[in-house]
Amino acid sequence: MVKKCLSRMSGKLSRTVLRRGKGSNPFFLVDYTSAQFHMRLKNHHMKQSMSRVAHCIDNGPMEGFWGILKREMYYGHRFTNRDNLADAITDYIDYYNNRRLQRKLNVMTPMAYHNHYILAA
Repeated sequence: MVKKCLSRMSGKLSRTVLRRGKGSNPFFLVDYTSAQFHMRLKNHHMKQSMSRVAHCIDNGPMEGFWGILKREMYYGHRFTNRDNLADAITDYIDYYNNRRLQRKLNVMTPMAYHNHYILAA
C-alpha cells in the first residue's frame, strides 16, 4: 500500500511514479494527469481522487499529512532505492498513528483518539 501511495505525495514528489531509474535516482517524472498515469491506476484497480481545478478540498487532509511526513521523515535524508523509502514511510506511518501525540486530538495519538471515540459511542 505504501508503494502505491508514494506516487500521491505532494510537493517535490507530487508528479512522480517510482520506478527503477538509472544510477542512484529511482524516480522518473510522470504527469498525474497523463493517460499513462490514468491507465496505471486503472490496471491496479485504483480510483484517482481529483476534484475540479481550484476545488481541491477533498485532498486537503492527505496533503497536510504528506507535508508533515516529508518535514519530519523525508527532508534531510537520502534514499537510494525504492525499498528503503517504502520501509521508512511504513515505519513513519506506524509512528504517526501509534506514538506521535497530537494537540488537535487532545494530546493523544490518532489510534488512541479513535479508540477513545469508539468507547464513548
